Amino acid sequence: MDRQFAVPEAQEAPEALSPGATGLWRGHHGRLRIPDGLPARLGYDAVGMPADIGRRVMRCLPRIGCVFADDQRWWWIVPSGSNIDVVWPPFTSYAVGAQVTDLSGECSGRSRLPRLIHHPQDDSPYTPPIPLYFMICHIAGIRPRWSPEDASGPSRAV
Repeated sequence: MDRQFAVPEAQEAPEALSPGATGLWRGHHGRLRIPDGLPARLGYDAVGMPADIGRRVMRCLPRIGCVFADDQRWWWIVPSGSNIDVVWPPFTSYAVGAQVTDLSGECSGRSRLPRLIHHPQDDSPYTPPIPLYFMICHIAGIRPRWSPEDASGPSRAV
């Protein structure tokens, strides 16, 4: 598939951002676009993670929806609101509305928009968020946390 599945937005130059936010400007930002024919009736967000963890998750989950990737991060499509009362691990990025930003650290201006690397076999674009969350925590050795107020116990798996 040669088609880009991200809708790019105009880039802001670093000088246009507030002084504390210059570190957030990177090569691209835009909304990941679900392929035609896949209804997203629940709306959609995206969970990003480093590519090496994304590969491991892909091998372990029984049901996988749309997955997008660039050279640094993999983005998994989940239903909107999959961040409510869930504390995603610190190395992940949760993109409300699947509005993603390249956080690789390079400000080259070169755009590396994520491309669709996995199309689901059924008619749902979603990866179930709870199995995705548990698998990410398991791979990272992190104890799952259900809300920001859940501070009980160690943050690492024992």
